[in-house]
Amino acid sequence: MSLAEWTSRYMVALSRHDLSLVLMLVLGWLVLGAAGLIRPHRVGFVAHVLFPLGALAAVGVAFLGAIALLAGHSPQILLLPLGLPNLPFHARLDTLSAFFLLLLGLAGAGISTFAAGYFRSGQGTAPGLLCLQYHVFLASMALVILADDAYFFMVVWETMALSSYFLVTSQHRIPEIRRAGFLYLLMAHIGALCILLSFGVLQGGRWQFTFDAMRGASLTPFWASAAFLLALIGFGAKAGLVPLHVWLPEAHPAAPSPVSALMSGLMLKTAVYGMLRITFDLLHIRYWWWGVLVLGVGLFSALFGAIFAAVQTDMKRLLAYSSIENIGIIFTGIGLAILFAACGLPLFAALALTAALIHSLNHALFKSLLFLATGSVLHATNQRSLGKLGGLIRRMPWVAALALIGTLAIAGLPPLNGFVSEWLLLQSFLFTPQIPHAFLNMLIPLGAALLALTVALAAYVMVKFYGVIFLGQHREPSLVHAHDADWLERIGLAWLALGCIAIGVMPQLALRAAGAVTGTLLGQTVNLSSPFWWIAPIASKQASYSGLILLAGIVGVVGITFVMVRVLAHGRIRRTASWDCGYPWQTSRMQDTAEGFGQPIRHMFGPFFRMERKLPAPTDTAPHYQVHIEDRLWRVLYLPIARGVQRLADWIGLLQGGRLSIYLLYSFLTLIALLVFVL
Repeated sequence: MSLAEWTSRYMVALSRHDLSLVLMLVLGWLVLGAAGLIRPHRVGFVAHVLFPLGALAAVGVAFLGAIALLAGHSPQILLLPLGLPNLPFHARLDTLSAFFLLLLGLAGAGISTFAAGYFRSGQGTAPGLLCLQYHVFLASMALVILADDAYFFMVVWETMALSSYFLVTSQHRIPEIRRAGFLYLLMAHIGALCILLSFGVLQGGRWQFTFDAMRGASLTPFWASAAFLLALIGFGAKAGLVPLHVWLPEAHPAAPSPVSALMSGLMLKTAVYGMLRITFDLLHIRYWWWGVLVLGVGLFSALFGAIFAAVQTDMKRLLAYSSIENIGIIFTGIGLAILFAACGLPLFAALALTAALIHSLNHALFKSLLFLATGSVLHATNQRSLGKLGGLIRRMPWVAALALIGTLAIAGLPPLNGFVSEWLLLQSFLFTPQIPHAFLNMLIPLGAALLALTVALAAYVMVKFYGVIFLGQHREPSLVHAHDADWLERIGLAWLALGCIAIGVMPQLALRAAGAVTGTLLGQTVNLSSPFWWIAPIASKQASYSGLILLAGIVGVVGITFVMVRVLAHGRIRRTASWDCGYPWQTSRMQDTAEGFGQPIRHMFGPFFRMERKLPAPTDTAPHYQVHIEDRLWRVLYLPIARGVQRLADWIGLLQGGRLSIYLLYSFLTLIALLVFVL
């Protein structure tokens, strides 16, 4: 038997037990978390033993997810010996869950490896307890993806919310972090309530909680639309869609950097998974206005996130708003897929859904990479403010080089992975004239223009992010003592950077993984017959792309230039200082600042912001000009709701007079009302 035949048979045999093996690895995460309580204050044991084992388990989850996608067999279903007597837990592994398990494992392995070098003091919480919360968070995300009934889904969904809340509030002694954690938990429970109501509608009036029963339910257009809208609100709150985004720029900066990477790179994708599960699996009908609604919300969220990211002066808040932008791009693809599917265009729906799936995978990699890079910067400098950083490329060359890959990827530049998904999404917009609605044909091209504007703003934001942190001179004297990341942190960063390069250079691998999902959900795939280095999603005559050929061209140009300079010029190189405009006394105060980068955006998109300017006094010997930028939606939407709830609570509080006679009167009046009602 040849090696290829043996490998094929081994893969087939392994794929038959994928679900059981994945559940064993998830159980392994829970065991690792519990093991942290054995020695809760031993940082070395937790960081150098438990977290690396968690990373290995993540690699196993990614491997099994890939095997399930390649095998393409029918879904695997297990009845778990958990739950209530008449409500056992059901687990299911199909192509959709396998794709998101692949995403979870790939990014989770890099994050866990980085965390092994990052968590040195517990971040305000005992290291062992933090290890428990971290691995419960990972396990609950995996179980959300595997859940096959509403009861199991909601249990693990709430477990995911609670474990992430405790991770966000690791430094709970800081009041701002406690407030951020409360806001996050509040929005998470509002979203969970909407998801629960959506499942209730999907049951169709029957007391059956399994997803199989929901697939077989017959819903009227009204109730199907109600389930869809409730799911959009519930999962949109978890994903950070505008206007349900307010928790995200508060919680991400408050959390330790590996937790921020988990939340942005992985947890937000569970919301994407849930939306896809309900829209394309549990619901059998789709209406064109669903797609228009999701498309509009996605485009506005993408533009909103890019605009607010451009004016941030905190590096983690900048990345948090960038997550809103990227989630908006993903939901833009989902909206287009719904619209195409509702109009009877399955091939174009598959193209748009492929773009959304691949961008979900890409975002998990490059956003995790960037959040982890900020963690290394924060460890080395104790600074989060962009105004106090700069010149770190000299002190942290490893972090700077790997962060550059993530920066170029998130900016959508070829030949990295961010370009692939955004290129596919723009290709989807080019086919919207096929939609048989004249009004939509006039309106949707504006969406393509907004997407192009968003992508350009994202590139602008990343120039600001990387340039202010790593280039130029250091803005604070203490930065000369900054140190590079340790070896575990470098391995974690390099793993994610290699993922960004691999998908960009060999996009056909990601295309085939997404094709397995679209083939199941839509019964249609894009063109998957191209070699691994080439993609032509519809036809090579219409559009095609090869990241490997582009990379070879870039390397060739650089190589030829090097040979011409070093060999043909006989190595004669003259080194001199760069031109200084005739003023040789430059200081770091002359460099572009984060505020300077954001000033044009503040002027062009002024209605988005609520700004408060603090001007220096004329007699101030050390003048400082400050601009405080606030989200208008917070004051327009959320503060009135908070005031209304507070007034209602105050009125209800009047009932608690503290006097026994008053409470007896309440009981007497209640008894009278019940008697009147019965009679």
